[in-house]
Amino acid sequence: MDTLAQLKRYTTVVADTGDFERMRAFAPQDATTNPSLILKAVLLPEYQALVASVQRDHPNASPAQLIDRILVAFGVEILRIVPGRVSTEVDARLSFDTAATIAKAKEIMALYAAMGIPRERVLIKLASTWESIMAARELEQEGIHCNMTLLFSVVQAVACADAKARLISPFVGRISDWYKKSLGDQWSLEQFGGANDPGVQSVRSIYTYYKHFEIETEIMGASFRNTSQILELAGCDLLTISPELLAELQASTEPVSPKLLVSDAKLANVERLNLDQARFGKLLAENAMAFEKLQEGIQAFCADIEKLEALLIR
Repeated sequence: MDTLAQLKRYTTVVADTGDFERMRAFAPQDATTNPSLILKAVLLPEYQALVASVQRDHPNASPAQLIDRILVAFGVEILRIVPGRVSTEVDARLSFDTAATIAKAKEIMALYAAMGIPRERVLIKLASTWESIMAARELEQEGIHCNMTLLFSVVQAVACADAKARLISPFVGRISDWYKKSLGDQWSLEQFGGANDPGVQSVRSIYTYYKHFEIETEIMGASFRNTSQILELAGCDLLTISPELLAELQASTEPVSPKLLVSDAKLANVERLNLDQARFGKLLAENAMAFEKLQEGIQAFCADIEKLEALLIR
């Protein structure tokens, strides 16, 4: 049995792509997208007709409205392929505006509803800022489920759990990237690879906290740089994986065993973290990696949204 098939025994596999054809090859349960992935997809010749049809059907729409409709059009096509859910991201420029984030999330859900898609098949993707976490709290109360992205720390994960977000996406590879750059010549795979990878350890800490306190929010490891990081998180609720790494797993026969176990988390010594906005901000600011990667991630998504807008008004 190939490694991907073995991994699916322990973890729900999600395709991290906006490319329908590559998605079909790996039979994932769910799919997740972001502005960067959609930007890559719309530049491919095979998706020009989809983009053109959205533009044709909405000649008076603003660039922002067109982007929402394109995101939903991709989401609808993705849901023809995966049996589960698709994550669709709110404009990252709204990440520090709770009211605007809520309004945009509702607009996106209305577009899906108009296409006949039930809300349980859509996750609204929000950056894990305090303001967006508060938006998730309200949206969840209204039955709109959220996927909290750009998450780099236990502090963010606890705030998302307190808000009863449906799912979090802790970023593995970007955490490792930060430590690799920070440590410079002191970085080595022997010391920081495998189970000792900083990104793997971050997700393990979040998993332990959630399962110890029986938190229902799902954990979906994301942003992988290699298959070792993925296999070290076998047993996580979900893992969202790029087509390139899915192909590597499918071509491999390396044995897979669960590395994250609820039973271990139950026995762990874990202190509950109580948060309000001030404490959240303080603890996040004290974590240089998480603070920097959150800001950097938002800036990158904002830049790609602006590139998408520029493409649509050419």
